[in-house]
Amino acid sequence: MKKLSRVIIVGRTNVGKSALFNRMSSTVKSLIFDEHGVTRDYVKDVVTWKDKSFELIDSAGLSLKKSTDPLLERVRLSALNLVSSAHVIIFVVDGKSGLLPEDHEISKALHKSGKKVILAINKIDTKLAQEQTYEFDRLGYKTICPISALHGTGVTDLLDTIAEALADEHGVVEVKKAGLSVVLLGKPNVGKSSLMNQLLKEERSLVTDIPGTTREAISENIQFFKETIEITDTPGVRRKRTIDLELEGMMVKSSLRAVREADIVLLLLDAAAGKISDQELKLAYYAFDDQKKGLLLLFNKQDLTDDQTKADLEFSLEEHEHLLKKLVTMNISAKTGKNIGSILPTVHEIWERYNKQFSQEEIVVLLKQALIRTPLYRTGQMLRLMSAKQIKTAPITIVLYVDNPSWYGPSQLGFFENVLRGYTDLRGVPVHFVVRKAS
Repeated sequence: MKKLSRVIIVGRTNVGKSALFNRMSSTVKSLIFDEHGVTRDYVKDVVTWKDKSFELIDSAGLSLKKSTDPLLERVRLSALNLVSSAHVIIFVVDGKSGLLPEDHEISKALHKSGKKVILAINKIDTKLAQEQTYEFDRLGYKTICPISALHGTGVTDLLDTIAEALADEHGVVEVKKAGLSVVLLGKPNVGKSSLMNQLLKEERSLVTDIPGTTREAISENIQFFKETIEITDTPGVRRKRTIDLELEGMMVKSSLRAVREADIVLLLLDAAAGKISDQELKLAYYAFDDQKKGLLLLFNKQDLTDDQTKADLEFSLEEHEHLLKKLVTMNISAKTGKNIGSILPTVHEIWERYNKQFSQEEIVVLLKQALIRTPLYRTGQMLRLMSAKQIKTAPITIVLYVDNPSWYGPSQLGFFENVLRGYTDLRGVPVHFVVRKAS
């Protein structure tokens, strides 16, 4: 596939870059919050307009001044690197605030870059912005688009202008959709972004020791044999009672939404902690039982464990054997690379099991014979299974046709699930039962 042209949205912090990205993107949504520096990792999507396909990227607020804060400095350098890779730059300014010294500084750098620049004057729906538009003529750009990212005013004209600027580039590109969506989930600072970078073999996610560095779900595609896999890094999920900031609440929602849209979840746990926390258990049950996703548990930070830590962790896991026996677990170190090469092959195995198809005869014979060997009773009455069939894969969904559906609770369905798991390897994948009255 031809490489897509890059259209980068740049500007100082809090001018509406993410709101504009969300207006132009049909699938990916950038986090919007009225606070400086919300965007850290860049977010991207493929946009097609007027027979032109391009990669649209929402960057962090651009600053030319070096920061003494290591995280902010990495964010700044990342934004500058994006500018150097751009085919077209959308320079967003705040028409309501007027022309500021920071805008002048960024403009000088963009002129020096030699890139095609479209000046987008945002918040044009306000009277003040309309009165101050002339100020931005001093920046020296021939191509100017007044817009309102919030209300969509002028965004169509902006897209037309981008298509014209890409006139010499290739046209519509068919983007190969991922056949499998994988999400990295876990508490803050457990190593999700480090693992993302290890799997992609590039510095895609910012990695620091500061909890909450990743603020929104970011996705990239990777090829594994003939399969295109979408890998999504998510913000760390804390317990509800520890979330006292609106921004962090939005970050958690972003993570849980990514889980709902995924096929398989890689839940990272801190092996160096020596125990599995209640929050990690809740995330495991949420992904596996509630959302019926394939699940792989990755015990990260093995480079920081010792014999005592490992023994403590094993003891902590014993009381959760009823869940763990259904899952696949791996010991890894995203820092040293230990067992990283085994993750995607394991994900592929879970994906195949997640899509397993049983024949109707196979299921009926298997479950009926199990009931003959071990009859089930409810209020003194023997349970009778008339028929069964699988109606769905990913997740495996089986309909049980019975004489009295009200008699089939978690215990009875657990019996049938154990029969299936004893019959074939279903580690890492949930089994969903639907009970209906036989006609």
